[in-house]
Amino acid sequence: MQVGNEILTLLGKTKLALLVIVPVVISFLLVPILKKIGVHLGAYAVENERTVHKGKIVRIGGVAIYIAFMISMAIFMVADKQVNGILFGGTIIFLVGLIDDMKDLPAFIKLAGQVLAALVAILFGGINLETLYLPLNLSIDMGIVSMLITFFWIIGITNAINLIDGLDGLSTGISIIVLATISFIGFLTNNVGVTMMALILLGASLGFLPYNFHPASIFVGDCGALFLGYLIACFSLMGFKTATFITLGFPIVILFIPISDTVIAIIRRKLKGISFSTGDREHLHHILMYKLKLGHRNAVLSLYAVTALFALTAVVSFFDEAKGFVLLIILAIAFEIFVEATDMINTRWHPLLGLSRRLFGFPKKKDKQ
Repeated sequence: MQVGNEILTLLGKTKLALLVIVPVVISFLLVPILKKIGVHLGAYAVENERTVHKGKIVRIGGVAIYIAFMISMAIFMVADKQVNGILFGGTIIFLVGLIDDMKDLPAFIKLAGQVLAALVAILFGGINLETLYLPLNLSIDMGIVSMLITFFWIIGITNAINLIDGLDGLSTGISIIVLATISFIGFLTNNVGVTMMALILLGASLGFLPYNFHPASIFVGDCGALFLGYLIACFSLMGFKTATFITLGFPIVILFIPISDTVIAIIRRKLKGISFSTGDREHLHHILMYKLKLGHRNAVLSLYAVTALFALTAVVSFFDEAKGFVLLIILAIAFEIFVEATDMINTRWHPLLGLSRRLFGFPKKKDKQ
């Protein structure tokens, strides 16, 4: 199977490399400047019972990613309606995050900004899933359902990346893995626009990561995490504008960790009778860092590795749907066992472990304290 030929013919290897190198350099050079600006403005991450950092750390690092992305887009991309919609919506979400980093906006104002940005992508940029192809050569024109799916997808992924931003380099590193996978699948399918934009954002994130990895000297902030989540959501839909059941699952598989962490948090907080916006220390990264005692750096690296495994599953599925499906089932079962064993939802949610105890007498129940 020949893949990526159109992209290589149109861009060449040199330009493909520059799509990453240019934003890397811009982002890397901007961060020291942003540190000084952040100190001058007093834009520090607030310490509370949920945070893991100590001291005053500037939290507007996402500005470097945003500027590097925008400058590189102006250099390499030819603007059209879709690109302009993404840039406009991305700017809205970035500004909402930046103001929140500076002033701590109410939750409903942040949500209103996300809704506006999502609507810009859908109505102005034309980002949506148009057709779903079914077995037996059947197809469904998604129509209005497409807009609803797209709307909730953009809002959900935007917040998922932001919610997982709890340890040094976590949201940035996971975004890099996701963007690398999206750009690779875009290359395989000769999707020039998705490939170019994903590589540019990948480069902007790579330039920022050395400052953000543990021990971080600057945080990506809401402005960066929301911006990354929003663009990743848009890119993933652009890559699969028409889809089969399998390809529709690609973005979900690639983004399995942030999606699952968000869904589990919603269920956990609902069962506790608390608001979804109420933070806690029971996210995936907290479980790894505190309950399993992996420490800060190892917890982040572990989540990088798991994200990479799910990303690999998406790539395998592209070449062989059956093998990809088997690998996905294995990973999903392993993840479910982890969720049950660590009581991520609650202490009574053990369907697989409970079945194993009834059938095999293993594992033994924990002694109640």
